[in-house]
Amino acid sequence: MNATPSANRLQIAFFGRRNAGKSSVVNAFTGQNLAIVSSVRGTTTDPVTKAMELLPMGPVVIIDTPGIDDEGELGQLRVERTRRVLDRADLAILVVDGTLGKCPAEEALIEQFKARDIPWLEAWNKADLVEDRGELPENALWVSALTGDGIYELKERAARIAEQAGPEPKLIGDLISPGDRVMLVVPVDSAAPKGRLILPQQQVIRDVLDHGAVAVTARESELAEALAQLKEPPRIVVTDSQAFQEVSRIVPEEIPLTSFSILMARYKGNLAGAVSGVAALDEIRDGDGILISEGCTHHRQCDDIGTVKMPRWICEYTGAEPEFQWTSGGEFPEDLSPYRLVVHCGGCMLNQREMQSRARRAAEQGVPFTNYGLVIAQVTGILRRSLEPLPGYLSILD
Repeated sequence: MNATPSANRLQIAFFGRRNAGKSSVVNAFTGQNLAIVSSVRGTTTDPVTKAMELLPMGPVVIIDTPGIDDEGELGQLRVERTRRVLDRADLAILVVDGTLGKCPAEEALIEQFKARDIPWLEAWNKADLVEDRGELPENALWVSALTGDGIYELKERAARIAEQAGPEPKLIGDLISPGDRVMLVVPVDSAAPKGRLILPQQQVIRDVLDHGAVAVTARESELAEALAQLKEPPRIVVTDSQAFQEVSRIVPEEIPLTSFSILMARYKGNLAGAVSGVAALDEIRDGDGILISEGCTHHRQCDDIGTVKMPRWICEYTGAEPEFQWTSGGEFPEDLSPYRLVVHCGGCMLNQREMQSRARRAAEQGVPFTNYGLVIAQVTGILRRSLEPLPGYLSILD
């Protein structure tokens, strides 16, 4: 479990005002000195994240955030960073100073939890200093970071919420059967990371193995030979989107074909909207703003997909000269009105909630949102073919 990607871990974020003992509760909850504890207000100045194994929940990411009541210009920047954590929090734990009760900033934060459909618990800290504790809401409990009182129950309640989230979606497992051959096409070019596969490729291979099927991996240059050596055609071919056109020419029409990026969009829960959004390519005109966004940060290669290839493909397809802008990692604009289209990577480094949050933000502002794989499928003329293996998505195009 130590190698579980952060995007696949339950993300538990702790919120609260300064000096509520939030960082102390985080340390008691994790059993580690994860957060710096001090009597000085505002000690936590940036969100602190830690991937770890936490029984009885398993692999999680713990996020300790700055106080939501921070003041001044710098304090407001910290509060804004705290709000951004809401985009990815699967579970929020609001740490309340039990000697003071909830403040307006905490009540406002609860409204944000409700608006974003984030399950939350309230940990009323400093129980050791409160004689008349009184009744709390159903999702709240008294705790003491100092004595450990209530911490075990807090973890148990968090675990129950995690269980209610249901089973993790499948990348490819529902499309294959035990014993199937799955052909994976992995280009190894100047942009490929040295000595390893990228995360979506690793995850698809693992999902294939988990479902009793056989993964056969080849570069596009050896694909024809690899197919010829199979006694039976593969159940499905999955390719890196950048090789879509060449792979489509090699793979017979009767063999299903899709891409890692498209599978990843389905896995993150935003494929339907991305399929609808790709149609905006046909309406792009000179000067239109296009945001190209990636969920990770990496060293840019000379022929980088996001900054070089994607703009080139879009310009060639549309015959227009749009204005491109880029974001990476945790940066994603609140205001998307300057853009006619958002083109996102597969989001392998972002959890499902954050990908859906970004797609929802675009939808709320009327900005089409699509992803790399679908854009490449559209510009190469194989969009319908790339969606045929995935039940229910072709109808979106009709």
